[in-house]
Amino acid sequence: MIRIGVIGQSGVVEPEILQLAEDVGKEIASRGAVLLTGGTNGVMEAASRGAKQAGGLVIGILPGDDASVANEYVDIPITTGFGFDYRSMVLIHSSDAIIMISGGIGTLVELSAAYMRRMPVVVMESSGGWASRAKEIAYDGLYLDHRRESYDGKLDFATTPSEALDFVMEKVQVRKQNPGTERKTKIDGQQ
Repeated sequence: MIRIGVIGQSGVVEPEILQLAEDVGKEIASRGAVLLTGGTNGVMEAASRGAKQAGGLVIGILPGDDASVANEYVDIPITTGFGFDYRSMVLIHSSDAIIMISGGIGTLVELSAAYMRRMPVVVMESSGGWASRAKEIAYDGLYLDHRRESYDGKLDFATTPSEALDFVMEKVQVRKQNPGTERKTKIDGQQ
């Protein structure tokens, strides 16, 4: 089972970005993967709707202790008891790969956490927010760190849901065949 996290803008989102998120959710489900999101509104709800329309399984990693905040497309709401910032870390650590659509500062933090974990990360170009700016702020348009660290050394950028899932599925398979490529946190906090 491959678990793909979708991160992105919450709240009010432009209709074309919501359609993109829905199409990404559909593509995730059509590839037999499980969708994980923050479980609430905006990009998360649109991706969840798309995955459900395609018969997929949707897991919502929720802030707080109230499962009723989950959008109606979430099959399995997981309450974390955490605020949004720590909930996001649970989402990242529960996913095998991340797809970024649009997004504000919270999404940028999630992107950084996934990159630090050396996870496959695909940024949907031209989707607005930080996703549209990621390439211009990245070193050489590919790296979030001057050391150029990532599980394979770079971010991937896609323009279509199909292209995003091609990147994700290939890289998750490579990672599963080569365990140990992700950054592991030691008990004492040392990296």
